[in-house]
Amino acid sequence: MIGSAKRSNYKVTFAALVIGAVAYALLQSMVLPVLPTIQRNFHTSQSTVTWVLTAYLLSASVFTPILGRIGDLVGKERMLVATLSALAAGSLLAALAHSIGVLIVARAIQGVGGGVLPLSFGIIRDEFPRERVAGNVGFIAAVIAVGGGLGIVLAGPIVEHLGFHWLFWIPLAMTVVGITMAQLFVPESPVRTPGGVSWLAAVLLSAWLVALLVAVSEAPTWGWGSTKTLVLLGLAVVALGAWVKVELRVRAPLIDMKMMRAPAVWINNLVAFLFGVGMYSAIAFLPEFLQTPKSSGYGFGASITESGLFLVPMTVTMFFGGLFTGRIAVGIGSKAAVFLGSIAACGSYLMLAFAHDHSWEIYVASTLLGVGLGLAYSAMSALIVEAVPVSQTGVASGMNANIRTIGGAIGASVMASIVTAKLLGSGLPAESGYTRGFAFLAAITVVAAAAALLIPKSGLAAAPPPHDPHLDHAELAIVAGGTITDV
Repeated sequence: MIGSAKRSNYKVTFAALVIGAVAYALLQSMVLPVLPTIQRNFHTSQSTVTWVLTAYLLSASVFTPILGRIGDLVGKERMLVATLSALAAGSLLAALAHSIGVLIVARAIQGVGGGVLPLSFGIIRDEFPRERVAGNVGFIAAVIAVGGGLGIVLAGPIVEHLGFHWLFWIPLAMTVVGITMAQLFVPESPVRTPGGVSWLAAVLLSAWLVALLVAVSEAPTWGWGSTKTLVLLGLAVVALGAWVKVELRVRAPLIDMKMMRAPAVWINNLVAFLFGVGMYSAIAFLPEFLQTPKSSGYGFGASITESGLFLVPMTVTMFFGGLFTGRIAVGIGSKAAVFLGSIAACGSYLMLAFAHDHSWEIYVASTLLGVGLGLAYSAMSALIVEAVPVSQTGVASGMNANIRTIGGAIGASVMASIVTAKLLGSGLPAESGYTRGFAFLAAITVVAAAAALLIPKSGLAAAPPPHDPHLDHAELAIVAGGTITDV
């Protein structure tokens, strides 16, 4: 708890939020280039080791809205400390894990850290100067994307010099620093939202996500037409329908379906979902493709560090793509920026599918993907903020990020099914699996580009809530031009 004197120092509060977001982002991605190593060390299959990513994303998808809602009820800073503590506990368990089962459980605990997003957005909304809200929300969203790319680059040197368990020791240390700073410098918010948590909605949300992900993950083994696969898919559909019905009826929904129904919101969320499918699938499976021995007839036989270096252009261009999105949006509009980002990402996936024999092709594809993700993610953050009143900024931005995570969890499972559908005698996937997988991501991104064209030009005009008079033209300019730099 801190006094009112420190309450005004929002920059220190922001630093604490950034540290938590960076730790969460690094844990999302640092394991990805190391999945083949984990698979070998724990003597498991590729479909099983994919759950090291899927368990994390699934847990984050479930806990993000729940913790955001609890934070509204009991205090966001209190829940931020609890969320970071869960992230630290999961990191400690992962660092000590000596079996794939324990590691997957640890990753599920780490996924609770997804609550950092809505809690951080809410704290920014409650505590920061009004003119800084949009820019700082955008910055946190960008930190998640850029931190994810940075994690892939750092993974190689860490594993080769320290061992893969240090992928968890280092974020654990960062998380402990974040917990300490949150305790000392994040103020107790006076804002409380009346009501409670719809636990039935939480159970139904968990049920349809788990049923869907288990079905698509195990379908290559069970068969897509097997009874178990079809039953799980049927349960997912039924639970999804029941969840939507419950959310529409309860007084305090986990996810406000009425807000989600606004064209400027739901179309942006659709694009976010599709981008999540592509991004998480690409960063999960591209390192595996690059590390495949040349003796298999494809791949580069790259080390973990070398596969990370192939993705350096993605990390750099993602940052600069986001950095200049505001200026691009002022000239052509955020909607056009999302469309251009979709086209760039689609070009990247097509190259990975059909032109992946030479190093320069991978570097070009990596560059295009970074440009696409940087443009689209930053522009989507601006469009979401424009689409809702100031009071719903944190909720809407957090939901957009969460839907991207859900897309990533589903996409990684589907991609695993496609890639591992045909195996070579060595147990490695056939090259055709990667070709079909990346072509699938290109098709998904074409749909995202088409959806981007449907985004209303004026989010505020399209949203059903009344226009918030406090969100003036000056602030909208900050949203467009200060997505990353205006901190």
